[in-house]
Amino acid sequence: TFASTLSHLRRTNTPIGRDGKLAKPRQLHNTHWGLVCPAETPEGQACGLVKNLSLMCYVSVGSPAEPLIDFMINRGMEVIEEYEPLRYPHATKIFVNGTWVGVHQDPKHLVDQVFDTRRKSYLQYEVSLIREIRDQEFKIFSDAGRVMRPVFTVQQKNDPETGLEKGQLGLTKDLVNKLAQEQADPPDDPEMKMGWEGLIKAGAIEYLDAEEEETSMICMTPEDLELYRLQKAGLSVDDDEGGDLNKRLKTKTNPTTHMYTHCEIHPSMILGICASI
Repeated sequence: TFASTLSHLRRTNTPIGRDGKLAKPRQLHNTHWGLVCPAETPEGQACGLVKNLSLMCYVSVGSPAEPLIDFMINRGMEVIEEYEPLRYPHATKIFVNGTWVGVHQDPKHLVDQVFDTRRKSYLQYEVSLIREIRDQEFKIFSDAGRVMRPVFTVQQKNDPETGLEKGQLGLTKDLVNKLAQEQADPPDDPEMKMGWEGLIKAGAIEYLDAEEEETSMICMTPEDLELYRLQKAGLSVDDDEGGDLNKRLKTKTNPTTHMYTHCEIHPSMILGICASI
């Protein structure tokens, strides 16, 4: 059938002997959230070893890293050949695809600039940026074969250009109206169409891989995000404690915690093709 064909195209296989006694490789892991379907796996010998990708999951195709290295050198990165560890023992190491390429004295400034270039689409959207503050490392991955998933972005600071306030969703009413208008009356020139690519270019959607997800704060629903934003602003918001037994558990919000950086598109996107039918 059509569904089974689609499901078969998104199947993944773990190269481990089927008669292994280890249970760990077969079990579901937290980092599979949104990348691997938690329900769709065969019974019997291959259980948990044959998996299926989730609906929104995307596998990176890879892009060259040299332009990014040049960009960082122009922004004060010291290449590893010229680095003297005794002079700057606390410099942040910069890795590109696992290779140590240089160090930087002011990592916060550099990381903000690189994140900004990705959000403005000067950098490929499938490049992953991970800043490990405790280890004093900044890791960049642009290689092929990483599983990624899209999430909505959340504004990190007030933006006078777009009029977005800190803590608001990057997906604005204007973008939604534009998409609705396009669907009702498609433009003659396909180049003028906004579509999914347009949302990425506008910085409303970002792709995260499992490693970058570790350094992000992802909100479950836009409603939760709005409640959290109001709490951060100092307004007293009472959580709806209604008697609905089927309602999901919400994270207890704490005004002192860090601001959310992203928001899930929809929680049902953790499922694969067959589990979504």
